[in-house]
Amino acid sequence: MIDVKDLTKYFGQRAAVDHITFQVEPGQIVGFLGPNGAGKTTTIRILTGYMPATSGAANVAGFDVFSQSLQARRQIGYLPENVPLYTDMRVREYLDFRAKLRGMDRAARQKRLARVVEMCWLKDAFHRPIGQLSKGFRQRVGLADALIHDPKVLILDEPTIGLDPTQIREMRNLIRQLGGKHTVLLSSHILPEVEATCDRTIIIAAGKIVAQGTVEQLRHQILGGSRVIAELRGNGQQMQKEIASLGGVKNVELAEQDGWNRLLIETTGKDVREDVAQMAARKGWNLREIRLEVGSLEEFFVQVVARQHEQQQRQANAAA
Repeated sequence: MIDVKDLTKYFGQRAAVDHITFQVEPGQIVGFLGPNGAGKTTTIRILTGYMPATSGAANVAGFDVFSQSLQARRQIGYLPENVPLYTDMRVREYLDFRAKLRGMDRAARQKRLARVVEMCWLKDAFHRPIGQLSKGFRQRVGLADALIHDPKVLILDEPTIGLDPTQIREMRNLIRQLGGKHTVLLSSHILPEVEATCDRTIIIAAGKIVAQGTVEQLRHQILGGSRVIAELRGNGQQMQKEIASLGGVKNVELAEQDGWNRLLIETTGKDVREDVAQMAARKGWNLREIRLEVGSLEEFFVQVVARQHEQQQRQANAAA
């Protein structure tokens, strides 16, 4: 549904977007992550037709965003981080006006207005001037605007900004409901939000895509596999040696505490909990705890951004 190939955008001599390539399949919810200045907003502005690219290609719903810009934009609902609204208009007037711009007739406008007002929790604000609304309500008006024409693709830039905790949970639920019927590209700095909402994640740093995949795939990348933590009573040195011999185990670290052996078991990605438990039963070791631990998206995000920064520093030093 979204197909980006070798997309590049220069501002002077600086590459804000540096030959990036990614795809978003129909019905997927994909998180687009990166630190400030990474190139997220520039990429989004190119996809939505607000900015030309220097080179590369991008297609949305089968339309080239450069040569078929109007057709592509008709397929997109866009919620920018800072929503531009006509603050002197009432919510009802504004959304009706935006639906008219989309070429919708009166019957279609009324039907979609009723739908988006319900989806975005705007009933209490429907007849109020936008200028009197809180930031959170204005964000919801922007989302209703993005949904008014029932687009195939939703591009959401920080959609929960300005919302209270209850509204954030409702927004996450709404985004999950929209996935499947709509293809969603979600830009956010809130990593737990991406973990809770998205099917896949793309991480961009310094204009380059540094990682992409499901949250589970990214977690395994940071650890080079997974870790099992076990607490056992018995001969610690023997346990360490025996468990290290199991298939799929890379390394075993041992620490003793209160008469128990705490073992940190690094693996190649295989879940060895059952193997460890069976070995403990055979050897007569008392087992108090065994659990699988994988990395968080936040850990991975920090690590890949740091690696990209180090690489930039090395290149800058080499050029100097």
